[in-house]
Amino acid sequence: MRRRPQSTSAATTKPEVSEEPIAPSWVAQRPQRSPFVWLTLFLAIAYGSWGVFHYQFESLPAPLTAEQAGKRGFSEFSALEHVKALTQLGPHSVGSDALHLALQYVLAEAEKIKKTAHWEVDVEVDSFTAKSGANRMADGLFKGRTLVYSDLNHIIIRILPKYAPEAVDNAILVSSHIDTVFSTGGAGDCSSCVAVMLELARGISQWAHGFKHAVIFLFNTGEEEGLNGAHSFITQHPWSKSIRLAIDLEAMGIGGKSGIFQAGPDPWPIETFAAVAKYPSGQIIAQDIFSSGAIKSATDFQVYREVAGLSGLDFAYADNTAVYHTKNDKLELLKLGSLQHLGENMLAFLLKIAASSHLPKVNTMVEEDNKGQSTAVYFDILGTYMVVYRQHFANMLHKSVIAQSLLIWTTSLLMGGYPAAISLALSCFSVILMWIFALSFSVLAAFIIPLISSSPVPYVANPWLVVGLFAAPALLGALTGQYLGYLILHTHLSNVYAKKKQISPVIQADLIKSEAERWLYKSGSLQWLILLILGTYYKIGSSYLALFWLVPPAFAYGFLEATLTPARFPKPLKLATLLIGLAVPILISAGGFIRLAGTIIGTVVRLDRNPGGTPDWLGNVIVATYVAAVMCLTLVYLLSYIHLPGAKKSIVLSTCLLFGLSLAVVSLGIVPPFTKDTSRAVNI
Repeated sequence: MRRRPQSTSAATTKPEVSEEPIAPSWVAQRPQRSPFVWLTLFLAIAYGSWGVFHYQFESLPAPLTAEQAGKRGFSEFSALEHVKALTQLGPHSVGSDALHLALQYVLAEAEKIKKTAHWEVDVEVDSFTAKSGANRMADGLFKGRTLVYSDLNHIIIRILPKYAPEAVDNAILVSSHIDTVFSTGGAGDCSSCVAVMLELARGISQWAHGFKHAVIFLFNTGEEEGLNGAHSFITQHPWSKSIRLAIDLEAMGIGGKSGIFQAGPDPWPIETFAAVAKYPSGQIIAQDIFSSGAIKSATDFQVYREVAGLSGLDFAYADNTAVYHTKNDKLELLKLGSLQHLGENMLAFLLKIAASSHLPKVNTMVEEDNKGQSTAVYFDILGTYMVVYRQHFANMLHKSVIAQSLLIWTTSLLMGGYPAAISLALSCFSVILMWIFALSFSVLAAFIIPLISSSPVPYVANPWLVVGLFAAPALLGALTGQYLGYLILHTHLSNVYAKKKQISPVIQADLIKSEAERWLYKSGSLQWLILLILGTYYKIGSSYLALFWLVPPAFAYGFLEATLTPARFPKPLKLATLLIGLAVPILISAGGFIRLAGTIIGTVVRLDRNPGGTPDWLGNVIVATYVAAVMCLTLVYLLSYIHLPGAKKSIVLSTCLLFGLSLAVVSLGIVPPFTKDTSRAVNI
């Protein structure tokens, strides 16, 4: 008999699909970040940034004695004797007896150089008195003013090979000024520069027999009166017609590393300097700031570029800018190694260009105006290497990075759809809030300080106070603003993930936090991308900073964090992503940011010279704005990490404590606002 098949429900029923929520593999380790780890990381980044600054700007070469340097080398101790002799004369402004004595001293030293020069070298010394003249600059501090001068005295040394007659028609100018303002002996501005030039002239006089070009050392007077000394030489002295390149030595402080803050228009001088300098120092960001007019100052280099059409380099000492044009510009504050640093760099540079068959053409201002394609972008790395590339290469590089970045963002938004576009907009809004709160908190502190302190700028003698007075509230404001943006972004992502029913609520909460963290991190790169686009459009040389703050963090994120499909669940950001992403930007820019802060702090003391002339809070607002801007630009990646549970409270408490202690130190007068070496200068 055939057995009838049994009809069972089990035979026909399909297997049931499990409705248990999906869990990502990493959920076993919920996103937690230890407060201790993040406080340690903050301190490590701060210490690393200070280390970069110290090595880049405060690490000076050992000074050499005359015996160690030899006849052909540069001796700082010999140069210091010149600084000592000039500063002992006291202030030597134009028209003073002290300036006459200073000129006689330089003339006597020039005659000594002439007597001890190599037998195949001609050294000519000229004591030149300029006739009456009028100096009218088309740009800069003296734009629109006509400055009349008369009877200015200069000492000029021309060094050239005896058996190369063509050298007389092609000369390199090295220039600085002997005169000072009426209130100071001018150890920094500019006796230190004059001393370096005298020692350089002595050394060059032993090398020049192998030169193809003459080297002219101009010790002018009348610079402090409005660049009149340089103008009178360029327009009246017969040797000026042979000059093909100009180098100006200046100071807006005293000592430290003398760095390039103006170069061009022809890029050849800065390219050559970068190749041969032993301790290269220079930042195009200083050139951008100086040329913008933000710093109310001018140097003789403007005359050489604008009136004579020369290319070249402009060097300046910028340590301790608070003593600039005050009685505290004195020899005791001149750091050992400062003159050696400039002297060795200049000696190597002069030896190279004086023996070169190439010198820039005169009247290269036309090239500069040709869309700036031939100008140079330059910056040093730790004062050891200098990177130089031309503006047209910068344009191509920046445009390439911009195009790739926009392509990546477009692809990401197309893959993520409408929710991704909203997330991007909200993350950008968090950046805006970060700026608003950081500036507000820092500027509020700027208004409070004059109310509780005996001085409107109580941190001039102790710049480290700025960390507590302005950086702490700026950090607190940046964290507050970004956290508000994080909460708004979190709400949006919660609505998005609520539609994904297959994920449990507990797991959703962790996914939302991780994705919000990632959007905040990416908004930092978008911030720098916008700055790179603007810098490239306006051909701002210092936009290379945006390049370095965009590419390494974006590369680290793409290498360690990015996913190829939106279907994959987001994970918490790795600590390695932050460390790898920030290493190069900090190395490239931390020293420059700190240096610029020090320069601004030293400069604001001059706002306090005319009591009642400016509001008491003005200097503080300038410093506070700068500090808040740097904090927002550089900490945007780091702050995105600390919104996950465990880190915010400790950081907020530590920041508030630092700010409170700094206010207490200022209000109680524990740290004096001025010292005998950094005193307030008041115009009477």
